[in-house]
Amino acid sequence: MPPGHPHPLTVTIRDIAAIFSRMGFSIAYGPELEEEWYNFTSLNVPADHPARDMQDTFWTNEDPMRVPRTHTTSVSIRELERMAKEGLTSMRAIAPAKVFRNEATDMTHEAQFYQLDGFAVGPTGTVTLAHLKGTLDRFYREFFGPDAEVRFRPSFFPFTEPSVEVDMWFAPPGKEGRWLEMSGAGMLHPNVIKNAGLDPEKVAGFAFGGGIERLAMVKYGIPDARLFHSGDARFAHGFTS
Repeated sequence: MPPGHPHPLTVTIRDIAAIFSRMGFSIAYGPELEEEWYNFTSLNVPADHPARDMQDTFWTNEDPMRVPRTHTTSVSIRELERMAKEGLTSMRAIAPAKVFRNEATDMTHEAQFYQLDGFAVGPTGTVTLAHLKGTLDRFYREFFGPDAEVRFRPSFFPFTEPSVEVDMWFAPPGKEGRWLEMSGAGMLHPNVIKNAGLDPEKVAGFAFGGGIERLAMVKYGIPDARLFHSGDARFAHGFTS
């Protein structure tokens, strides 16, 4: 039998974990089948938000209904809740794991994919938007190379305020360069901190999240997101880490 080969997603997640570990982040885990509280409500997502609709989210046929998590921000809120219960004053962690969305499959979208979520919190004033920019700037430079350029654009997410979109300058060989959206981020909304059982007057921090397949596609020139979940062994064997 020929030797096996690590899947491109495995290689990418290992690289991500190594980079963030060097910045003091731990790896956090949580359930794939999640309660509505952790996936939506605790994250300041309103009851009438479109993300809760059937056309965007899978729901189980039970009472109360649960949801295959739509983001690993659900892991972040669980970690913040643990921080409150254990009386910790600071924490930083990432959650690179599988998520699910009720959407059509094409070359850039899948109904299941991998997402990188992360956060860092501490006493008010010790973790700022500048720290968020520095953290992500260092990550992209280590992951893509020292010439990686990153910019922030104002945006909106229910669980962060202020919120930003994070873009990276992408110039594939022989093609014109452009800014490519890589992730969303921002300072954790006070309601999220409060829902975790922490005092938003005493604790503050940042959070970020983005797709892992996109990171791998840009770094390794993979043209179609569907290849990651095709089950075709030739894809892994044709990939050089």
